[in-house]
Amino acid sequence: MARQALEVLRDVFGFESFRGEQAEIIAHVIEGGDALVLMPTGGGKSLCYQIPALCRPGTAVVVSPLIALMQDQVEALRQAGIRAGALNSSIGYGEALAIERDLEAGDLDLIYVAPERLLTDSFQGLLGRTRIALFAIDEAHCVSQWGHDFRPEYRRLTVLHERFPQVPRLALTATADGPTRRDILRHLELADGAVFVAGFDRPNIRYRVQPKANPRAQLEAFLADGHGGESGIVYCMTRAKVEEIAQRLSERGVPALPYHAGLDKAVRTRHQERFIKEDGLVMVATIAFGMGIDKPDVRFVAHLDLPKSLEAYYQETGRAGRDGLPSEAWMTYGLEDVVKLRQLLEASAAPDGQKRIERQKLAALLGYCETVRCRRQVLLEYFGETLPEPCGNCDTCLEPAASFDGTEAARKALSCVYRTGQIFGAQHVIDVLLGGDTEKVRKFRHDALSTYGIGGEFSRAEWRSIFRQLVSLGLLAVDIEGHGGLRLGPEARPVLRGERRIELRRDPVRGRPAAAKGRRPVLFEDARDETLFQALRARRLQFAKAQEVPPYVIFHDSTLAAMARARPRRLQELAGISGVGQAKLDRYGEDFLAVIAEHGAE
Repeated sequence: MARQALEVLRDVFGFESFRGEQAEIIAHVIEGGDALVLMPTGGGKSLCYQIPALCRPGTAVVVSPLIALMQDQVEALRQAGIRAGALNSSIGYGEALAIERDLEAGDLDLIYVAPERLLTDSFQGLLGRTRIALFAIDEAHCVSQWGHDFRPEYRRLTVLHERFPQVPRLALTATADGPTRRDILRHLELADGAVFVAGFDRPNIRYRVQPKANPRAQLEAFLADGHGGESGIVYCMTRAKVEEIAQRLSERGVPALPYHAGLDKAVRTRHQERFIKEDGLVMVATIAFGMGIDKPDVRFVAHLDLPKSLEAYYQETGRAGRDGLPSEAWMTYGLEDVVKLRQLLEASAAPDGQKRIERQKLAALLGYCETVRCRRQVLLEYFGETLPEPCGNCDTCLEPAASFDGTEAARKALSCVYRTGQIFGAQHVIDVLLGGDTEKVRKFRHDALSTYGIGGEFSRAEWRSIFRQLVSLGLLAVDIEGHGGLRLGPEARPVLRGERRIELRRDPVRGRPAAAKGRRPVLFEDARDETLFQALRARRLQFAKAQEVPPYVIFHDSTLAAMARARPRRLQELAGISGVGQAKLDRYGEDFLAVIAEHGAE
């Protein structure tokens, strides 16, 4: 079985060897075992069920929550010469009947289906007449109410175990903390299955977080600093902001499209298809976009607002660099983000127990944003993983942020909040600390307070940073029912009494020199390799347009980059490039060798 799996890996998918725990997982499933697999995006989760599907008799049934993901996976498999199909609402009646006939006749290696359709009586009857190789439950975190994308229908997938107890089941996800993992095992009845945790590290992604000052200008500076012409995603909290940012970027020459649930379904579908099939397009979106997007060449993910949790952040940033090439996750956040998320949390109809967990998740996210440690270490620790040394590929490693004894600053801030009545926002309290002569200061006679003008040792930007950190530490609370006024939090009293020392982060001054210092590694050292790479991409795009498929289902950028460096001259040499399987070699080999030969002659 191991030899057969390795032959499939090499001949069909064009990879020389398994990565990490892939071999162990695949052997376990081929032998009929159930499993939960946690593997980072881009780590090769799909192969963990695709290879067993080709090694076991029958058809593999893959439960997938989104149509876009099914379409991408099916097209990529067909390009590799694998018999694959999908059943979803985008498929016409006649085509669906033909796919069902192929399934019943055993003429499909894999079939992708949404959980809603899988649970219907008619499809269950069809499965009863079909030889099934395995069940793969993708995006398995959807089963958990603690996860960031709960889908109630996933809870009913226990029917697979009840009706087909001898068929192995494989649940897969890239994102699951402890409570989410336990939920998956319990609700899918996988307690007796093996659990494989392949690690959460995405070393090719560079993580950056900036304090929010002028987020629109900050985003434009980020895009101008080495991201021109790249595909990327910009996440915003509201639909109105999505529309505004997309229009602003378009007006400044950056190809950008909006995506949110308020758009007409046909518009959303059209925008998503353009993003998948075109190079260099930026999608500005709410979190309604992205789950199941299999586009491997997303070079950056930018957050203009805080996500809801570190789980959501990891999932969303994980859409960058799925091909393993250098990519970037950039975020800007401020005190207003914290206020909005806490308002949404407290206003929700969730039970108290769930709200308590969500508060803990938000606190962990704020801790990540404010840390002076290596961000990757903090992120991995949240998922129970340890990185022994700082990564050297995040902003706190490249541009270290100093910490300082903020006890006295905290006492001044807390005292000023108290003396102004615990009803004003940070801006007014900072005005008082800096001795500002504003209409509000005069109206409420706050220039007569003992805290008036005592904060001159810090700038306004530094005080904003201090107040943001005091809220994240629980020393200040925000009035979420009123107008965002600050009040003393439950942890404030020991600080005011001098019984607790506070360490605060000093935000680094970020200018163009620092940004240039931290740029992503270049893909090619030789400019001639870059020129060949772009020529190969252009040839790939011609094939993709002719077939009306995304370019990456033909070859990933990482495969084209390997071609550009190795410059193979014969089919046998091209076959040794990672990602070139036999079907693709037969179909595209001569054409790509011709491009390489042409550039070699030049």
